[in-house]
Amino acid sequence: MTTGSEAPTGLSPCAPGQVQIARALLSVSDKTGIVDFARGLAELGIELVSTGGTAAELAAAGIEVRAVSDLTGFPEIMDGRVKTLHPKLYASLLARRDDPAHLEAASAHAIEPVDLVCVNLYPFERTAARRGVSEREVIEDIDIGGPTMIRAAAKNFAFAVPVVSPVSYDAVLEELRTSDRQLSLQTRESLAAEAFAYTARYDAAITRWFQEKHEDFPPLLVRAFEREMELPYGENPHQRGAFYTQVGARTHLLSQVAQLAGKELSFNNLLDLDARALLGEFVVPACVIVKHNNPCGVAVGRTTLEAYQRAFACDPASAFGGVIVFNRRVDEETARAIHGQFAELLLGRGFDDEALAVFADKPNLRILDDRERRWDGRYEPAIRQVAGGVLVQDRDSSNEDREVMEVASERQPTEEEWSELAFAWRVCKHVKSNAIVLTRDGATVGIGAGQVSRVDAVRLAVQKAQSPVVGTVLASDAFFPFADGAELALEAGVTAIIQPGGSIRDGEVIAAVNRAGAAMVFAGRRHFRH
Repeated sequence: MTTGSEAPTGLSPCAPGQVQIARALLSVSDKTGIVDFARGLAELGIELVSTGGTAAELAAAGIEVRAVSDLTGFPEIMDGRVKTLHPKLYASLLARRDDPAHLEAASAHAIEPVDLVCVNLYPFERTAARRGVSEREVIEDIDIGGPTMIRAAAKNFAFAVPVVSPVSYDAVLEELRTSDRQLSLQTRESLAAEAFAYTARYDAAITRWFQEKHEDFPPLLVRAFEREMELPYGENPHQRGAFYTQVGARTHLLSQVAQLAGKELSFNNLLDLDARALLGEFVVPACVIVKHNNPCGVAVGRTTLEAYQRAFACDPASAFGGVIVFNRRVDEETARAIHGQFAELLLGRGFDDEALAVFADKPNLRILDDRERRWDGRYEPAIRQVAGGVLVQDRDSSNEDREVMEVASERQPTEEEWSELAFAWRVCKHVKSNAIVLTRDGATVGIGAGQVSRVDAVRLAVQKAQSPVVGTVLASDAFFPFADGAELALEAGVTAIIQPGGSIRDGEVIAAVNRAGAAMVFAGRRHFRH
């Protein structure tokens, strides 16, 4: 084993990428695999330098290690806040070994070479996300020396090596073993890129924590996204695709979601799956069927089966090839009802074994078990990408109470109509604009989505209804600019309407509702969703 006296005491001249690794500094918070990595380095004759907890871990495993204070000539102080922040270390990491002036300065100041740093950082994200954590605890987990070491080695990757992920340990060791303790420039640059991405992510999480304490729309919006999975293709087969999750987000689209069966998830599956946010509007058993990022059937019921049957009845043609999501466990009876329908994806809060057996002959059906029970992200800002930038807004998570609504018609809604209007209004908020939703008894009857004309959205909702529209209620995500849309719905048999109100022609719409003997409520708030 190499000891401190056998390791080089000064920097030797060499070309970029030609450094033979002789000394490595190890300082990790996540100690996964560090003992095996350190042992592999030591077996190659590489001297190991380390800090506090990592040094103790290696010593306990019988691996000889040199204290960083011995390298710098300066003790760890201030409860470990200062241990690697020393010119002797950073001069070694930043020296260009093909520059005589750098080598002369290193010799003059007795700089010992450090050829590789293996560093990962204090668990800031995990600490900040902990319930009940104090501000002091969060701040203490802001790493200073670690990012500085990583960035120094990454900047000077031609002569120093940063290793930040346990996933890289085996590949680094293998190349060192087969290349006489050297790493190629390609490997070094790849590790440097990974290192800068790692510290950028870390800084983004810290920045976000500070900003969210004081500002909803900070002057500089800093976010980092980590690739969760590669996708077979994008929205269309000729487009590439991947799913990234936001660093620091408590939950995400697939958090605590287990795939139990079926093909790999696609870009469009994930887009449609995002529409399951509508399930959060209901505490009773509910089913949402999604097609092309729009609900095409929504219903509540006494059971999961009833909710599914009523949701499917809204628009069976559009449900073909859709995504079906539940806020309850899926049993065998429900599975048998779904079995006859072609679906791309099925998500529930658990599946009985008998239900999974029903789908055994559908190997392509993606079955997802939603085990997420934490905060649902309703208060995360909504971010939309546009050319060269993003649009940021509060997420539309509000539900107006009956007390703040205004009955605009002569006739008051009945209690049954009030209940139905509340259901329709919750669904309408999740339908793409212009949006019109017809419902009866807690189930959608017809949905008109994504139309550029509101009267066309009404016409579409009425046309798509699989059962008589008579006796339904209507929700409109924005006001009626003319009376024609309301008149079309009333002629079809709608008995109550909920809409934001606020049009200069509200009087004409109110008059049409009064002539039909219907009821109309102004919610006072619009729910555009583009």
